[in-house]
Amino acid sequence: MSEINYKAGEQIKCTITSLPRAHAKTETIARLMRRDPTAIRALRRAQRLRRQRMHTYIRGGRLWYDREHPAKVVRVETGESWHMAFTHDILPDLKSVDSYLTIEKA
Repeated sequence: MSEINYKAGEQIKCTITSLPRAHAKTETIARLMRRDPTAIRALRRAQRLRRQRMHTYIRGGRLWYDREHPAKVVRVETGESWHMAFTHDILPDLKSVDSYLTIEKA
């Protein structure tokens, strides 16, 4: 387990070196990947487009919504990398999956 010593606001680059077997660890890595600014923009755009394309219909005298499934913009695969700003609230998440990642300054 490597020591993670960064200041709040520093840009870090994370790269996946190996895939975890546990589903919870994979979800933790995906949650960290969604903090990348390009992933944030893609998720916001996908949410806006889903709201625009929402299909409504009347059934039983009231409106029902046929919603699309959310976008999957990140993929947890070996070799994937992303940049994000380091904050102290993600330190426990980073420590729990640091054996699967290489973390360095961007």
